[in-house]
Amino acid sequence: MSFKNIMIAQSGGPSSAINASLAGVISAGMKSPHIQQIYGAANGIDGVLNNRIIDIQAQIRCEEDLALLKLTPAMALGSCRIKLPDYHQDSSLYETIENTLERYNIGCFFYLGGNDSMDTASKLASYFTMRGKDISVIGVPKTIDNDLACTDHTPGFGSAAKYIAGTVKSIARDCEVYNTPSVTLVEIMGRNAGWLTASSVLARLDGDAAPQLIYLCELPFNNDNFIRDVTVAVRSYRNVVVTVSEGLRYADGSYVGSDFKSGGQDVFGHQDLSGVGTYLKALVSARIGCKIRSVELNVPQRCASFSASLTDINESFAIGEEAVACALAGNTGKMMVFERLSDHPYKVKISDVDVSLAANKVKPFPVEWISENSADIRPEGVSYLAPLIQGEPSVPYQNGIPVHFRFKREFVGKER
Repeated sequence: MSFKNIMIAQSGGPSSAINASLAGVISAGMKSPHIQQIYGAANGIDGVLNNRIIDIQAQIRCEEDLALLKLTPAMALGSCRIKLPDYHQDSSLYETIENTLERYNIGCFFYLGGNDSMDTASKLASYFTMRGKDISVIGVPKTIDNDLACTDHTPGFGSAAKYIAGTVKSIARDCEVYNTPSVTLVEIMGRNAGWLTASSVLARLDGDAAPQLIYLCELPFNNDNFIRDVTVAVRSYRNVVVTVSEGLRYADGSYVGSDFKSGGQDVFGHQDLSGVGTYLKALVSARIGCKIRSVELNVPQRCASFSASLTDINESFAIGEEAVACALAGNTGKMMVFERLSDHPYKVKISDVDVSLAANKVKPFPVEWISENSADIRPEGVSYLAPLIQGEPSVPYQNGIPVHFRFKREFVGKER
């Protein structure tokens, strides 16, 4: 069996674990006798379109390099946000991609990313099949939002959840310093799904009370109910931590605090939603009047590899390895997924589904795991979340700070 060469690209938002999946694909590719050469496209599909191709084996020279890549946050190959058109209407970009892959004798293209990236993988797989090309396309999932359909959870989510839980727990300690009633609002990423905000409940695993209130975007938000809940919590706890999804909406579908948001959109039509914490801070200040702070966790949620989950890193590496096995078995148009077998003890297996089933879909946090008062997480949610943050990888340090792997932008061909 001759499988030619493979190419890997990353796309969408970064995470602390997507490079672990990249390392998994590279590791399996180097071990396979059916794979000759491993290339990487810089900045996702944009790198393929513009011939920014890296010879990965020239830069990953030993197991130490691979191990360091596995623990490096963000995207070592770089990312992009490009939406491919329907090839039936405009095939010009697809023709360029096809020419690039054939130039490097690519037998399989691995695309590591989230919902929108799976849309790209699905379109490419369909196009190559229509063209009768022997180029397999395999999607490797990632998103800290955990909102990708068809998989129990996504690589990157566990590490983000661990960071959120640990940060919220630390914020709670800070809030207890003064004997003054206070409310601290923590704004957490999550445009249309509240998985990350829900993970803040894990700060209570050792018996802590914070966060006292948790609001997800799956249920309509109500200002009056929120003020009532906060007022009761302050009376009971004095120092209250409230976690909120950035994508909170009212019953009419409008975003909470829309006047505090930029209104900007990316090429996929996704709005910039940060600002809900600032709005709620003003609301609490006006209606309750106690000491009030708003904290936006922002980018560290997806790049704080020094607090990564070992479970997440190991699973992310394994799903990358399995993606290669899936391709070698002759598949195309597939996305690798986790299937949970049990919570206690925690067990998962890796399989695959048609990538079209996940593309452009959103998996919300189950509303049945949200409490009746719409401001807490039920035990079923905790049982689902807790296994994903277990363990701590041995992160290498030098001069007191983490060491990261970085690819040199040395391209094997002339950039277009």
